[in-house]
Amino acid sequence: MEAATIRKTFKYKLQPTPTQAAQLGAALRVCRELYNAALQERRDAWKMCHVSINYYQQKAQLPAIRAYREDCAAIHSQVLQDVVLRLEKAFKAFFRRLMNGEKPGYPRFKGRHRYHSFTYPQWGNGASLVGDTLLLSKIGHIAVRWSRPLEGTPKTVSIIEEADGWYVCFSCADVPVQPLPLTGEETGIDLGLESFLTLANGEQIANRRHSRKAENRLVKAQRRVSKRKKGSQRRSKAVRLLKRAYQKVARARRDFQHKTARTLLQQYDTVYFESLQVANLAQNPHLAKSIYDAGWSQFCAILVFKAENAGKQAVAVPPAYTSQVCSGCGALVLKGLSVRWHECPDCGASLHRDHNAALNILRVGQTHRGAATGTRGAEPRIPAL
Repeated sequence: MEAATIRKTFKYKLQPTPTQAAQLGAALRVCRELYNAALQERRDAWKMCHVSINYYQQKAQLPAIRAYREDCAAIHSQVLQDVVLRLEKAFKAFFRRLMNGEKPGYPRFKGRHRYHSFTYPQWGNGASLVGDTLLLSKIGHIAVRWSRPLEGTPKTVSIIEEADGWYVCFSCADVPVQPLPLTGEETGIDLGLESFLTLANGEQIANRRHSRKAENRLVKAQRRVSKRKKGSQRRSKAVRLLKRAYQKVARARRDFQHKTARTLLQQYDTVYFESLQVANLAQNPHLAKSIYDAGWSQFCAILVFKAENAGKQAVAVPPAYTSQVCSGCGALVLKGLSVRWHECPDCGASLHRDHNAALNILRVGQTHRGAATGTRGAEPRIPAL
């Protein structure tokens, strides 16, 4: 039996020389300009002639562009092809949302602060490892800070600019999984704002509120930028400090979510969670900031990946009525968001609203899983309205 493997991305900090950092910045600028030019070509062709331009037509123009522009010729050909492919994917997503009746979101032009990476789509063709250094075509050997071993077989290489410098991401296939010991336990989790999550046994994990706690520091950094003259060196420095402040908050949130997901999977073989539409929930102007601060979508994605890597399961279940239905008898007990305690008039169940929801999530998850595997599960009595 072959060992289980997964696709995994490994991220490392680059240590380029000043000359190499300038070359990376120039490559990123050219890629952004190409993306915007390709988008404008598509937009104008449809607007003026009702002609659709596809990926292959724009890709065929790249050799002529590289022959005409020296800055484009200084970039590997497959990197430029990947830029055009990104635009193609953006348009496919636009048309998919349009056909499904969703908010379309037409592809937008990328400003200087909205385009942060470029990709070598084929390992060994423009990007490779020579010893402990990363060799990039037309740029040279770049030192890498190896914070952990690289596993599996690299497939693509992405170079990313962040607030504190340049990073490289290796997307690797055939990475061996790292199974955790099985416990035979299952649980449901209810994600919330009062507490970050509540388990089916009533245990709660506190909401760290990373953005709220850093609000004063972020406000000061933003005011510092506002007071500086546009185009000045002092404003550029203030912008860098502001980016670092937001980066610190994002990293603290992500670290907390990784550790929380790891703890859950060490205790349980299967974790059920609600399939939430966070964008819809965030339409509430009073809760939007707190919802985005909690980072539910990112946590669920981390939980699913870590479960796969640990040989366990993280299963999304429908969120309908999980907070309104009584976990004891299945009766519908309507209550607003401000009501934090569940009191059932039928069976007398009395418990925290989030604990009640976690029990319902566990039961619904077990029922759906039982239906999929052909085993019987306890069917919750959810009334039809």
